[in-house]
Amino acid sequence: MKWNKYTIKTITDAEDIISSTLMDLGIEGVEIEDKIPLSEADKKQMFVDILPDMGPDDNVAYISFYIDSEVDAKETLQNVKHELNELRSYMEVGECTIMESQTEDKDWINNWKQYFKQFSVDDILIKPSWEEVKPEDHDKLMIQIDPGTAFGTGMHETTQLCIRQLKKYITSTTKVFDVGCGSGILSIVSIKLGATYARGIDIDPNAINASIENAKVNQIPEDKFHVEAGNLLEDINLQQEVGCEAYDIVVANILADVLIPLTPVIKKNLKPNGYYITSGIIDKKEEDVVAAVKDNGFEIVEITHQGEWVSVTAKKL
Repeated sequence: MKWNKYTIKTITDAEDIISSTLMDLGIEGVEIEDKIPLSEADKKQMFVDILPDMGPDDNVAYISFYIDSEVDAKETLQNVKHELNELRSYMEVGECTIMESQTEDKDWINNWKQYFKQFSVDDILIKPSWEEVKPEDHDKLMIQIDPGTAFGTGMHETTQLCIRQLKKYITSTTKVFDVGCGSGILSIVSIKLGATYARGIDIDPNAINASIENAKVNQIPEDKFHVEAGNLLEDINLQQEVGCEAYDIVVANILADVLIPLTPVIKKNLKPNGYYITSGIIDKKEEDVVAAVKDNGFEIVEITHQGEWVSVTAKKL
C-alpha cells in the first residue's frame, strides 16, 4: 500500500498547537522532527548508547502526517490549510508550507533485521536466531540476541567494551547487576561466561520482555536471571529491594549524564572490592565520569577505548 506524506514546515514553538489541531481534524498520528536538545528529564528516561549530534537548535520543526493514497485527501488538506491560516492570524507559525511526497507501506517491525548480522567480540559469537553459525565459528561461545526494534544487539562499541571487561572479572561465584539491561545481552553474556546469577533492570518495560525472550533463547535457567522494570536512580524502595552490597559486579552501559548521578547509588549495591564496569561514555565525557567515580570512593582500575567511546572500570574500596 502507498501513503501520501504531508510535511508542514513550521517553528518549534508551534509544534504542540499544530499537532493538536491536526488531531482535532481526525489525523491520528504525526511525526515531529526538530533540533531541540533533550532536557535532563528526557535523558533520565533514555537509557541508550547514542544521542545524535543534531547541531544547534534552529527553531525549525517539521510535522508530518500520512493519508492512504487511495483516499481523496483534498478535503483534509483544505481543512488543514484553513486551520493553519487561522493560527497564523494570532500567533507565529513560521512558513507553514506543506510538502507532499509518497511512501510505501513497509513492515517496520521486521525491517531492522536486514541490518543485524552475526559478528564476534573476540571469542564470543553474537548472532540473530535466524542466521546459521558459520563453520569457522563453531568453537566460539555463542550468544543469540533478537533485540526487536528498540534494544541493543551488541554491535555498538559501548556494549563490546563492557563484554571485554566482563570477561576479565567474572568467576564462577560472581553475581552481576546489569543496570539499563536493554536486550539483556550483558546479563546473558555474564551467565554464559560462568557467573552464578545476574539481575537486570531497565526503565523501559518493553526491555523486560526482550530480555526474558533472549534469556529463553539462550537457555538461561530462570533461577539464574531476574529482570524487572524500574528507575534505580529515583526509586529509593527499588534501591533497597535490589540489595545492599549484594553484587560482585555492577555493569552499566548507559549515558554518561545518567552514570554520574547513578554512581553513588551503585556503590551501595556493590560488595566491597566489587567491580563497577561502565560504558555509554563519549570521549568528551570521560573526565566527568572518571571524576564522579573517584569522588564516590572508587579506585580506577582500567579505562578502555573503542572508537570515540570509553569504558571506565573501577573497584569499590
